[in-house]
Amino acid sequence: MFLKPGQIRDAVNYLGSFWIVFSVVFIIVNGQEGNGCGHTVMATESGTLASQNYPWTYPVDSWCKWRLRVPKGRTLHLLFGDFDVERSPGCRNGSLTITPNNGAPSLGPLCGQLEDSEKNVTVNSNEVTIVFYSGPHHSGRGFLFSYTTDQHSGLISCRQRGTHFISQQFSVYCPAGCKDVTGDICGHSEQGYRDTSVLCKAAIHAGVVSDNLGGRITVTRGRSLTLYESSFANGILSKMGSLSEKKLVFTKECNDELTVSGFNASSIWREVNRLGQLVLWSPKNMDAEGQLLPWASDGSDREPWLELELTDKSSVTGIITRGSADFYIESYILLFSKDRHNWKVYKAALGREKKVFEAHSDGHLRVLNSLFPPVVVRYLRLQPQSWQGRASAHVQVLGCPLPKIHPRPRSAGGSNQPVIVAVGVVLGLILCVSCLLAGVWWNRRKKAAHMKKFSLPKASQSFQEKSLPCSDSELISYPLERSVHDALPNPPLNDYAEPDVMAWGQKLGSTFRPTVEEGYTVPFTFNHYDTPGKLLEHTEPLPLEPEYATPFSDQPPDPNLATPQGKLHNNKHVLPMVSTGTRTTITQAQYDCPSHRKLPNGYCTTSLHANVSRPASVVYTEPEPLLSDSLLQHPYEEPF
Repeated sequence: MFLKPGQIRDAVNYLGSFWIVFSVVFIIVNGQEGNGCGHTVMATESGTLASQNYPWTYPVDSWCKWRLRVPKGRTLHLLFGDFDVERSPGCRNGSLTITPNNGAPSLGPLCGQLEDSEKNVTVNSNEVTIVFYSGPHHSGRGFLFSYTTDQHSGLISCRQRGTHFISQQFSVYCPAGCKDVTGDICGHSEQGYRDTSVLCKAAIHAGVVSDNLGGRITVTRGRSLTLYESSFANGILSKMGSLSEKKLVFTKECNDELTVSGFNASSIWREVNRLGQLVLWSPKNMDAEGQLLPWASDGSDREPWLELELTDKSSVTGIITRGSADFYIESYILLFSKDRHNWKVYKAALGREKKVFEAHSDGHLRVLNSLFPPVVVRYLRLQPQSWQGRASAHVQVLGCPLPKIHPRPRSAGGSNQPVIVAVGVVLGLILCVSCLLAGVWWNRRKKAAHMKKFSLPKASQSFQEKSLPCSDSELISYPLERSVHDALPNPPLNDYAEPDVMAWGQKLGSTFRPTVEEGYTVPFTFNHYDTPGKLLEHTEPLPLEPEYATPFSDQPPDPNLATPQGKLHNNKHVLPMVSTGTRTTITQAQYDCPSHRKLPNGYCTTSLHANVSRPASVVYTEPEPLLSDSLLQHPYEEPF
C-alpha cells in the first residue's frame, strides 16, 4: 500500500508539530536543556539547581540552560549554597550568566569563588535565564543554588546545618529539591536529629515538608541525646550519631496515631506453630507474648492487599509500616475511599502517576512515608508491589480526626414539619389578603364620608355642574328663592381674632380690604387697590405685623349711610376710646357689610330707607374722605 503525496505531506506536518509541542512541553516542564545539567528540581515557587557531578568536578566542554519562572507579579530571590568555577581570564574556561527576561542587565559571566555577600541575588523579574558553560579546566566543584519568590522570606540553602543557628527556636524556608543534595543527617522524627544534620534534608526525613514543594519549617534546639538511631523515612536513610551539643526537633501538626477499628485482607496466612497450634496472621490476633501480630498474606496470593477502617473520618498525613525479619513489604501503593465502594489511587504532589512508597531499605523494618498532600478518608488500602517471602506488615496511620459537627436534635413531630410550614404559609396569605381588602374598604368609606360632608342640598343640586373657584372651606349654600321680607337663618358663627387698638382710639385696618372713603363704593373690587374709572388708587401700605380677617367691635351708629339714590354723606365716624391692655369680647361674629344694612338675624341687605337708623352692632371702619369734590361728583354705579 503506497501513500499519496498529500498524505505524506500531512504526516510530515503532523510529526513536525508533535516534535515542536514535545520540545516546548519538555522545556516548560523541566525548564532545562543541554548536556551539562545536574540536579534540577523546579517547583511552582521554589527550586534547586546544580552543575553536573556536584559536589565533584563538572565535565569538560558542557553547557546547560535553565529557565526559571514564577507567578506574575512576583520577583525572584537566588541563593548560592556553593559556587566554585575555575577562574580564568574572561571566564573562558567556565562561567555562569544570569539574564532577566525583562530587559534588565545580565549578571555575569561569573567564575572563581563568590564572597558571602555575593551569594544572595535579587532579580526584579518573575523570569530569568541561567546559562552555564564549561571549557577546558582542571578544578572546581561547580555550583549549587536555590531560588524562591519574594513572598517567602528566610530562604536557606540545602547545605545549611543546624549548627549555623544559635537561636533556641527559629523559622526558615526550605526550597524544593533538597532530598538528593549531598549532606548527612542523624536521628529520626520521634527522638530528634543531631544538630550537625542539614536542616532541609532532615525536615524532609521527618515529614515536615515535601521535597517536591518545599516549605517553611520551625525548629527548636533542645538537649542533646547520647545516641541518635538510624532510620529510613520518606526515601532518606539517616545515620547513627553520637552525642552532640544540641538536638533539633521539628514542629509538626496533625501527626497523632489514629485508631484503626477494623481490618480486611485479600488473604491470611494460616500457620501451624511448633506446638501444633493454628495461628492466623491477622492484626486482630496476638502472639504467645501478647503482642499484636502483623498481617501476612497467603503464599499463593499474587495480588495481596490490606484494608484498614478508621474510627472516624480523619485527615491522614502519614503511614508507618513495620515488617518481620523473615517477611516484609519492600514497596506499595495506597488507595483511599470515603464509602468503601469508590477507591482512588494516591498520587504525589504535582504528579499524575501513582506514587510508589518505599517500605524497606538495608534491613530497616520500620519505615515512615508522609503524604503530601494529606487525604481526608475513613478507609485505606495498602496494595504491596514487591515483598520478601510473603507480603507482611504492621501498619500505623498518622493524622488527626476531623472535628465532629453535631446535628440539631429533631423533635418527635419532626415529620410533620413540612405540613406545619405549608399551613402557616396559607394562613399568612389569607391574613395578607384580608388586610388588603379591609384597607380598600376603609379607604372607600372614608372617601364616601368626605363627599357626603361637602355635598349640596337637594334644592341647590343645579350648582354642582359648575366648578367654583373657591376652596371647599369658603363655600356656603343658600336657598335659591326667597322674598325680601323672608326671615333668613342665622349665618355660621366664626370666631375671629380682634384687631389691635391703638392708644388714641383708632383701630388698625383689616386685611380684607382697605378703608373706604366717604361717598365711595366699590361693589366689584377684587383686591385692595382696584378702583373704577382709573381714579386715585389707595397707596397706603399694609401694616408690617400680621393682620387677621376679623370684624371690628364697638362701632357707633352712622345715620348718614348712603341712600338707594347713590348719595354719599361726608360724615366721619367717631370711634370711642378703648382702654389699652384690654380686648373687646364679641358675642357673635359679624361679616363685612359695606354700604349695606344688617338685618337683626345678621344677614346683609340693601338699605331701603335712608333715614332709618343703623342698628347698634359690630361694623367695620369706613374710609376717611380724602378725595376732592370734583372726584366725588363722578357718578358711580350702585351695587346690585
